[in-house]
Amino acid sequence: MNQNGYTPRRRRVVNYAAAVVEQMEHYCVEHSGSPSAVRRPQLFFRGDLWIALLGPNVEEGIVGIGSTVRAALRAFDAQYLAGQRPPNEKISSSIKTRQSSTVQLRRLPEC
Repeated sequence: MNQNGYTPRRRRVVNYAAAVVEQMEHYCVEHSGSPSAVRRPQLFFRGDLWIALLGPNVEEGIVGIGSTVRAALRAFDAQYLAGQRPPNEKISSSIKTRQSSTVQLRRLPEC
């Protein structure tokens, strides 16, 4: 800050970046086993949204988007974990649920 009370833009950007890193570190300590804590995605700010990205770009990577750093990391964790389940597992579990409820509704023949 100079005598006129002007803070150079560069210093504000550095302070802002340090605050973002601190927010991410805090989230990772609270959720130490989460994909965010283990994989450490990159954080970007676009418009009014935070983007947590692991991969070369949004189209090919794993992405979490939120209005805060915490929300973006939480969304990233959800997307990462959703990608870990094979597609057939999702389908077969829903089919099993339907079949089991159908079986439970049938009556046994009377003797």
